[in-house]
Amino acid sequence: MGTNGSTVLEPLRQGLPPIDPGAVSTSASCALPARYEAVRGARKFTSATLDRWDMGDRFDDVALVVSELVTNALRHAVPADAPQEDGQNPPVRLHLMRWASRLVCAVRDPSGESPEARCGEEDFAAESGRGLFLVEAFSDSWGWHPLAGTLRGKVVWALFRVGPEQQQQ
Repeated sequence: MGTNGSTVLEPLRQGLPPIDPGAVSTSASCALPARYEAVRGARKFTSATLDRWDMGDRFDDVALVVSELVTNALRHAVPADAPQEDGQNPPVRLHLMRWASRLVCAVRDPSGESPEARCGEEDFAAESGRGLFLVEAFSDSWGWHPLAGTLRGKVVWALFRVGPEQQQQ
């Protein structure tokens, strides 16, 4: 079993608004090392992918969300003793998937724990703990699901409306 887009996509379809699976025009993914420099790599990958898809105008919002999702995965989901490099099963993987009117960024990590937004004024004022609030503010919707089959962990995703549908809000 691979960790290709279809493995990640199948449960995504269940948690997202109705999307025709046949309308997926393209997808891209990259493995990220269990180091904080991975956030910079994820942003570069996102920039190059959006440029290739002629969606560079969405970079700011999408990159902010990607940064938060990857940071959360590295901070909360990757065990401290995780191997630094494992090409066969990287601890964190970023998937970008594009439909005609939607873009989804999804981050897979090895933890089965539910992502939680921290509440309380002292937490909200802190630099840490605001990630999911930012994800919710800058994306049109977000969610998560546990991985199935031989894959352990979860996928946290964020959806962006693009194209004509975006203006209807």
